[in-house]
Amino acid sequence: MVSPVTVVKSEGPKLVPFFKATCVYFVLWLPTSSPSWFSALIKCLPIFCLWVFLLAHGISFLGARSSARKILAGLIFSSLGDAFLIWQEQGYFSHGLLMFAITHILYSSAFGMKPLNLIAGLVIGAISGLCYTFLFPYLSGPFTYLVAVYIALIGFMGWRAIAGVQLMNDLWTWTKLSACIGAVLFIVSDLTIAVNKFCFPVPYSRAIIMATYYAAQMMIALSAVECQDADGFRKRA
Repeated sequence: MVSPVTVVKSEGPKLVPFFKATCVYFVLWLPTSSPSWFSALIKCLPIFCLWVFLLAHGISFLGARSSARKILAGLIFSSLGDAFLIWQEQGYFSHGLLMFAITHILYSSAFGMKPLNLIAGLVIGAISGLCYTFLFPYLSGPFTYLVAVYIALIGFMGWRAIAGVQLMNDLWTWTKLSACIGAVLFIVSDLTIAVNKFCFPVPYSRAIIMATYYAAQMMIALSAVECQDADGFRKRA
C-alpha cells in the first residue's frame, strides 16, 4: 500500500490550485441574495480545479481507468449543480438536484459493486429511511418524491464508498478510505442543505455546507488516482 507521505508528496502539489480557489470562495463570501455569473464562477472554481487535478494525471491515465473518468464526469455535473443552486430561489433548485443525482450515480458506478458488504448497505438504508422520515412532514408537491429519490441515490453512493473499506481484513487502501470519507462528508453537506431549506434554519449552515462539500469532492477526486500511485510506487520499489 502506498504510504501517506508518498501520497502527500505526489498529489499535494496538484491540489494547490484547489486549496487556493477554496480560500478565495471563503474570503470573498459573496452574498447568496444577489446571484450572478461571477458568484457562480467563484463557487464552481474549486471544482474546476479538481477537473484539472484529474486531468493532470494524464489523458492516458483517464483513458485506462473508467472509475477516474466517471469521477471526472461526476465533477462536471457537480459544477452544473453548483451553478443551478446559485439561482435556487429563482426556481432552479430542482435542476441542481438533478445534476447532483446524476453525480451520485456516476460516483456509485466508479466505486463499483465489489465488495458487496450487505451489512453496510442495510445500515445506510436504515439511516436514509430515518432521514426521509424526518424530512417528510416538511415536504410538499414534487419535492415529496424528488427528495426521496435523491436520498436513495446518495445513500447508495455512500454504501458503495463505505463498502470498499474493509479494515478488519486489511483489504483497504488510502484511496478507498478517501472515497469513504468523501461520501460521508457529501451526505452531511446535503443533509444540512435539506434541513436548512425544508425544515428550519441551521446555524452557520452555509459554512457547514460548503466546507463539507468541498472536502467531500476533494476526497472523492483523490480516490480516483489509486492505480497510478500504486504503479509508481511499485516501479520506485
